Amino acid sequence: MNPFRKIANSLMNWWKGETAPEVSDSTELTGGVMTLNSPSFLESMGLSRRRKTTSEVTYFTCLKMLSETLAKMPIKYYQRTDKGIIEAEQTDTSRLLTKRPNPFMTPTVFWNTVEINRNHYGNAYVYMRKKFIRKKYGGEVKILDLWVMQSNCVQIVVDDAGIFAGKGRLWYVYTDPTSGSQYVFDTSEVMHFKTSFSFDGVTGLPVQQILRDTISGASASQRYMNSLYESGLTAKATLEYTGELNDKAKEALVKSFEDFGSGARNTGKIIPVPLGMKLTPLDIKLSDSQFFELKKYTALQIAAAFGVKPNQINDYSKSSYANSELQQLSFYVDTELFVIKQYEEEINYKMLTDEEQDDGFYYKYNEKVLFRTDSKTQMEYLKNGVSGSIMKPNEARRKLDLPDGEGGDTLLANGSIVPLTMAGAAYLKGASEPDETEKPEQPEETEPDTEQPDTDQPDETDEAEDEDEQEGGE
Repeated sequence: MNPFRKIANSLMNWWKGETAPEVSDSTELTGGVMTLNSPSFLESMGLSRRRKTTSEVTYFTCLKMLSETLAKMPIKYYQRTDKGIIEAEQTDTSRLLTKRPNPFMTPTVFWNTVEINRNHYGNAYVYMRKKFIRKKYGGEVKILDLWVMQSNCVQIVVDDAGIFAGKGRLWYVYTDPTSGSQYVFDTSEVMHFKTSFSFDGVTGLPVQQILRDTISGASASQRYMNSLYESGLTAKATLEYTGELNDKAKEALVKSFEDFGSGARNTGKIIPVPLGMKLTPLDIKLSDSQFFELKKYTALQIAAAFGVKPNQINDYSKSSYANSELQQLSFYVDTELFVIKQYEEEINYKMLTDEEQDDGFYYKYNEKVLFRTDSKTQMEYLKNGVSGSIMKPNEARRKLDLPDGEGGDTLLANGSIVPLTMAGAAYLKGASEPDETEKPEQPEETEPDTEQPDTDQPDETDEAEDEDEQEGGE
């Protein structure tokens, strides 16, 4: 076919959306001219173009898991006061983290992009565009918006000679990938997040560089599986024949067999073998070479380097429901806690003024969203918190997205519970005032008998009365 016709067809198909040709990977769009990145040129030089690490499924899953975990945690603005920690009133700077970092990104998309750059390149950079606002006496520096700088376009420069504004200071040189313009930023204008693996404490090393051989081996195993599918899961074979054939005849014979027996379209078809020839397949089973066991082990190695648990890469061979819950807690403690702490330290240091820090203001990720449970467990948690005087009823209602109730801003407590300082007070009071608490038992009063038995002897009381009357008369 005419090469210009090929170019026209490719462009027409691309315009219709049927194909998406890559200029760097195809020579058809350049009229057969090779480029330095063309696969045909690399093959002619005895080189093979390296595949992107993100094409390896385990590597991609780990990047996705870590970035989405950080992005789903909202950032809260708090203040430490004499009465405890409270949610502070929003400011223009805090709204950049909680509402909109810049006109084009939500906080979820913003922090997801930052975390992907940090894990993939080892470092992530956020540019804080600032403006000095003049006032009558002095002024203040205000952060206008936040922008993610592509990590592969940033270079850290140490000013050893003091050329810029001080010897030994760090500067960030950013090269715009669209215009090629370069910009130099001071450390106070850039938030720098790095991986946990660093030799100098300034820059972090990416996992893809540390596990280069492991990730390339996983990519090679995937390419092998793809080639098996493309060949219809048919292995190599040997062709036995009698006689001598020149190279051209050999190529024609092999091509005829490949047209009948190779490829997914020929799966299940009968291969005609000429008389005097024998076709013997070289059957190498994947189970004999423990292919899947090695592939699984490689995936676990990559996940362990990222700090991702096996159940998060869909490996439930040694997991149960309870074990998965414990793995989620272990993922937070072993992996995310370091990441969250680093982000909080950098944000609080770079985005808060010294006065705000002295007044107790700080930013904190709400990690509780990682442990959301079912409705029954959540209701039991809130019920115990309210009855245990830990949270107010309205605070529990807000967690359920319910409006405040009347009288719900006070702590509730059980009446039988007393402060620790009053423990045993009832026993001390009883010991000091026994008359009021305990009274001796009184004998029961009985009514006197009205009927007196007739007796010949006089009553002693009557005789006493007669004597009194006589004395009185005398």
